Amino acid sequence: MLVVELAFTSAPERLAARPAHREALARLHAAGELVVAGPWGDESGALLVFAVDRPRLEEVMRDDPYYRRTPGVEVRSIREWAPILGFPRP
Repeated sequence: MLVVELAFTSAPERLAARPAHREALARLHAAGELVVAGPWGDESGALLVFAVDRPRLEEVMRDDPYYRRTPGVEVRSIREWAPILGFPRP
């Protein structure tokens, strides 16, 4: 699994892009590629857990402008995660 951490600013472009981004997330979740996603309680960023390999994650991020081209959204980190409880192991 891969975990993506985002950081947000109050840029209006981020809020304008959010509905399309959330639609993309819903499709990924329905396809089993996104396990869970959501913003931090203070709206300073978000955490997304993907059940895909790195090349597929790069495709996902390339196809959704929220990650790379939307002012107010910064990809803070992408890390591999190996959960031992709560999620099925790949």
